Amino acid sequence: MTGTVEPAARRASRLHRIADLVLAEGSISANQLAERFEVSLMTVHRDLDELARQGVVRKFRGGVSAQPSNVFEANIRYRMQVNREIKVALATYARTLIEPGMAVLLDDSTTTLELARQLDGVSPLTVITNSRPVAEIVRQDGDHRLIVLGGEYSETHDSYLGMMCNEMIDTLRADILIASTSAMTAGEVFHQEPDIVLIKRAMMRSATKRVLLMDHSKLGRTALHSIAPTKDFDLIVVDRSADPEFLSAVRDSGGRVEIVTVGAS
Repeated sequence: MTGTVEPAARRASRLHRIADLVLAEGSISANQLAERFEVSLMTVHRDLDELARQGVVRKFRGGVSAQPSNVFEANIRYRMQVNREIKVALATYARTLIEPGMAVLLDDSTTTLELARQLDGVSPLTVITNSRPVAEIVRQDGDHRLIVLGGEYSETHDSYLGMMCNEMIDTLRADILIASTSAMTAGEVFHQEPDIVLIKRAMMRSATKRVLLMDHSKLGRTALHSIAPTKDFDLIVVDRSADPEFLSAVRDSGGRVEIVTVGAS
């Protein structure tokens, strides 16, 4: 006799709750999940396989994580929760670089998402983005012209990527690009995923001025793919918790650095 089939709604609810828990905790073991949700270890592993397939989490031996690694970029839901106060401060500084009439190119990072929330005070602007949540925020301000870069939708990043997006960027010219990424050494900027790297490179080619916003947790790290040398950005904006020796090395490599105080009025 075969076992009973679990109702789809019950499993969907558990997957949602597991995802929320992992995103809140950062990482957790499969045994802890089995105990928390009162299911077998085999059931937990099936659930985690499905969440990994969706790009929500990554599995490792004995558990699961929402945190980024050298080859894995964290899901946007997790990234939106991390260092948000710092991201707001970086975005607030970036806002001072934008003037009415500009064409502003924003990538799909959660730091530029914070900037999008501050653009209602400067208009008119032409805002170009591949980020669905950034586009939704800008859409609500009738004073801005919005250009949404299309392509293949990525649930992990909540943005549009791929060849069509890349080709569309190449047809546009922006006054300023404001972007972020997941890792940076003193001389080079990185990301884990080749599709993201290609989009960021295209955005850099299409902008007159290129600004990189980086919270200190991303500094001194590498990822699988190189985007560009740090000197290719006109300005790198970091928070005051960044290591001074690291920033000195960035300047020695040709990068221009601006330091922002978190919580400053």
